[in-house]
Amino acid sequence: MDIMGWIGAIIVGGIAGWLAGRVMRGGGFGVLVNVILGIVGGVIGNWLISILPFLSFLQSWGVIGSILIGFIGAAIILAIAGLLKRS
Repeated sequence: MDIMGWIGAIIVGGIAGWLAGRVMRGGGFGVLVNVILGIVGGVIGNWLISILPFLSFLQSWGVIGSILIGFIGAAIILAIAGLLKRS
């Protein structure tokens, strides 16, 4: 992946993390942590697509699909982090 690809992935992941933080109960962990979790969530979301082929249609949606994939991954990570934070 070239530098523009990395920058795009960071921007899309950041948007996804911000959205997930807004949707999740409790607002997540703050904007910066939510953005970082969105970037990691993009990786998790792409991994989920590789093992759950019924979600593969999202890859053909371009940037919107990438944001949705990142959102799914970030929401999962935020939910797990929220459970760990409570215990």
